[in-house]
Amino acid sequence: MTLIITDADVTRLFSMRDCVEAMRVAFADFSDHVAVNRPRMRYLARHPDPECRYMANVHVGAVPSSGVAVVRAGSQIMRPASATNQRRTYENPKGFNWGVVILYSIETAEPLAFMHEFALSGMRVGATTGLAVDLLTPPNAGTLGLFGTGKQARSALEAIETVRPIRRVNVFSPNVEHRDNFALDMAHQGLEVVAVDSPKKVVRDADVICCATNAMGPVFDGDWLENGQFVISIANSDVTNKRSEVDQRVYERATGIIVNDWESVVDNDQSELLDPIAAGVIERAQVHELGDIVTGRAKLMHDPLHVTYFKNNSGLAIQFAAAGGIIYKKALAEGVCRSIPTEWLGSDLSAYYEAGFRPSP
Repeated sequence: MTLIITDADVTRLFSMRDCVEAMRVAFADFSDHVAVNRPRMRYLARHPDPECRYMANVHVGAVPSSGVAVVRAGSQIMRPASATNQRRTYENPKGFNWGVVILYSIETAEPLAFMHEFALSGMRVGATTGLAVDLLTPPNAGTLGLFGTGKQARSALEAIETVRPIRRVNVFSPNVEHRDNFALDMAHQGLEVVAVDSPKKVVRDADVICCATNAMGPVFDGDWLENGQFVISIANSDVTNKRSEVDQRVYERATGIIVNDWESVVDNDQSELLDPIAAGVIERAQVHELGDIVTGRAKLMHDPLHVTYFKNNSGLAIQFAAAGGIIYKKALAEGVCRSIPTEWLGSDLSAYYEAGFRPSP
């Protein structure tokens, strides 16, 4: 049987700590050239509403140590940013997310599960941020400056709080109601969350600065940064748009820059990083892959005299594979997920096999 794993199942079965550790495995295997990942592929297609576009978001790859290969197929209606709107928004006609992650067995090639993507998608971005914070910030980092109040910001806060003793969060959004509600929702015993009224107050005195927004351009001035700060961004360019949450000054001040995957930088034409390298603002040697930090192939540590920048530059299939393998095993053991006959999802070639043929797909 092939399982149907819902967002509710993911939330119940898989903690943020589980996800951070899954990302550690995924990126270590990637650095060791065991995991397989192709840069994500996105495209836009014309929509009946001229102000909207259909958007596809596809990831493929495998983490053999998890026993799983994946295809993540995202399907959205998107309203692009415009001269009057500096943020892209997703506007499916129904209040549903239609993306799915298909988990395949590396051993048998059978589809193990169809999994909702929404809950895990946010978790794995946050968990990757958490992994970078765990590797590259002081153990006593206690103050977080946060830009954004949506799904990604919540996931980032949860992940960073999982690996560091965060005691105070200064959060900013241009939407006053959103930032006030975020502060109320996310505060708990031991964590003070303060909605601040300017971006500069987010940066001031923060150990970690995390940008988790839907903005198309820089959300703060890199000249505001203080030595020793660790900066994170999650908005990146691809073939569908040009985006950067940080300005060139951040690149100029960063002695170390970390990305998830250099091949994705090139394949997705992430000009916000490629252009400073081409202009000599930074050197290619300053840019390291996260997996190489995990395995120790790249020697980069917290620098109290300079800024370090983690460009969480692309979603990777290996994130879904490493996490999905764990979730699948837990769901199988629990035995309460819905399922469908696996044979419904494949073509019966038994007659060909019995005749000695092995036809290609």
